[in-house]
Amino acid sequence: MASISAILPLCLGLFLLSQVSTAQFSFGESSRGFRGEQARQCRFEHLAALEATEQQRSEAGFTEYYNTDARNEFGCAGVNVRRWVVESKGLVLPTYAGAHKLVYIVQGRGVFGMALPGCPETFQSVRSTFEQQVRSTQKLTDEHQQIQQFQQGDVIAVPAGVPFWLYNNGDSTVIAFSIIDTGNNANQLDPRPREFFLAGRKAQQHYSYQAEQQSSNQNVFAGFNPEVLAEALGVSRQTASRLQGLNDQRGAIIRVEHGLQALQPSFQTEPTREEEQGQVYVPSQEQQQNGLDEISCSFKLRKNINNPQSTDIFNPRGGRITRANSQNFPILNIIQMSATRTVLQNNALLTPHWTVNAHTVMYVTAGQGRIQVVDHRGRSVFDGELHQDQILLIPQNFAVLVKARREGFAWVSFKTNHNAIDSQIAGKASILRALPVDVVANAYRLSREESRSLKFNRADEMAVFAPRQEQQSYADQ
Repeated sequence: MASISAILPLCLGLFLLSQVSTAQFSFGESSRGFRGEQARQCRFEHLAALEATEQQRSEAGFTEYYNTDARNEFGCAGVNVRRWVVESKGLVLPTYAGAHKLVYIVQGRGVFGMALPGCPETFQSVRSTFEQQVRSTQKLTDEHQQIQQFQQGDVIAVPAGVPFWLYNNGDSTVIAFSIIDTGNNANQLDPRPREFFLAGRKAQQHYSYQAEQQSSNQNVFAGFNPEVLAEALGVSRQTASRLQGLNDQRGAIIRVEHGLQALQPSFQTEPTREEEQGQVYVPSQEQQQNGLDEISCSFKLRKNINNPQSTDIFNPRGGRITRANSQNFPILNIIQMSATRTVLQNNALLTPHWTVNAHTVMYVTAGQGRIQVVDHRGRSVFDGELHQDQILLIPQNFAVLVKARREGFAWVSFKTNHNAIDSQIAGKASILRALPVDVVANAYRLSREESRSLKFNRADEMAVFAPRQEQQSYADQ
């Protein structure tokens, strides 16, 4: 009996550990919210390349919307996209969304911040004062959570429910592309994208139903009784009314005329390695470090995928691929999305492939290319050209082939999995290489020599293929 009594706690501990491990694994690999149920009602028979059709003007820029409602393939996949165009000294007001979000900086640089629940205000600003000309004291003038700089090519991860703001302190316009994954299991509401404003209100000018729906939004303070709000915040009723912003017509992007006066990391011509990885951290002198805070509050929030030195796959005559996934950008384990930037030189190809565990949203950043997408019935559901600022959704497991035109082709693929896996049809590490010659020969009615040629024609290239001289004319078709 004694031995059994000693074994029981051990068995119970192992059982609980297995349950925790299973729960952690399920969090990363489970079905994505409502997406499974909704997808059963969706038919991806005809895909369409979309460009922004709605524009909502603000004081210091505008927001562009794509028609990604529930009636098309984007709504079926549970993703919603938009673009911010932010003028110099423009501030994108703090908002939080009901689902996880990725923001890609297409152009420009500036600073951004988030208000992560439970995390300390590690940036402090103090002012020295003198008492009786004998000793000096320091008076706290402000403290806030860390501010980070961003630049072209950065991917910024914004968790659901976390307020996010962005400021353009440069001389050129900032363009940012944002994708919200409403099909993620972090969203427990319906698939309609919801953004909650903490300040201001959206401008009333709109050009379509979707923009009109967005423009009717006021900030969250507007719905509270002003007297109760004033009491809760310890401010006057007049201040509470200002917070509600009922008469604020500046929109979602406002102008800060004299610049944003906030403690922030200094800019350098070339960011340091820590800044390049988004790890700027300036603790206050009196900060008590806590192991739990370190884990939850010091996550890297951005990663640059434009830097050629960070390339994952490179072909000098074909192009390059750079990935941001949970292996090199750990916060994506929470966000449950990833991003890949692909740059093809003129007439180069991206190997035919499919994504095993995610939908893909292609956003074109430069050039022009021909895209072909094939469904499970072997039918072409898209065969056309994509150019800058257009988007295309490629459903999970649909096969896709990409060929750049003469000017080259560059895009960012946003995928609805933190560690998306592509199954390549040709080249190194491809399915053709994995099949025995006889299987290939019998499957396609080829000779063994033809089968070997099919398997190894692109044996020295992976994913990105240089154009073949005899096939250059294809680009002119």
